[in-house]
Amino acid sequence: MAITANELRKGMVIIYNGDLCQVVDIEFVRPGNWRAMAQAKLKSLKTGAIFLQRYQTTEKVDEATVETKLMQYLYSSDHFLHFMDTQTYEQMEMELDLLGDQTKFLKEQMEIYVKLYDGKAIGAELPPSVDLEVIEAPPNVKGNSASGSSKPVVCAGGHVVNVPMFIESGEFIRVDTRTGEYLERMKK
Repeated sequence: MAITANELRKGMVIIYNGDLCQVVDIEFVRPGNWRAMAQAKLKSLKTGAIFLQRYQTTEKVDEATVETKLMQYLYSSDHFLHFMDTQTYEQMEMELDLLGDQTKFLKEQMEIYVKLYDGKAIGAELPPSVDLEVIEAPPNVKGNSASGSSKPVVCAGGHVVNVPMFIESGEFIRVDTRTGEYLERMKK
């Protein structure tokens, strides 16, 4: 579907030179006496490369028709993540590289929204936060908690995050999936 560059928004998937690209960021600029432009930062879903592209605000852009489906994460194999449709029980695989560092937040049986283009998985929307178990944590030294300092811990899935000194191994913490930062300690 063709739209004008003025309608581009962050997160949209467009077709650029026959390749699927996601709009990472969009800025509308009006330099001096020139006409307004839309400067988009695009990420190729095929290669993962990020590049800048300028459009005149009236220029036509092809928006990809992306379907979003609720699916359950099953497991990961060598180069693929495996999902199951919660309605039809049909299984689907997605290349591991498409999610990048976000794979650290996936847990088995977790339900997430998978983006599909022509029946093929091209990405996923994780929930805003996930609860992870702390696997490794340096010992807490008495008196350190008053200074408000933090320490790095390793969570299930391999994610490393800075947390307050009172967090110990075996506890569950809530982590923001967009930034990877610690949010709060969870009760057992």
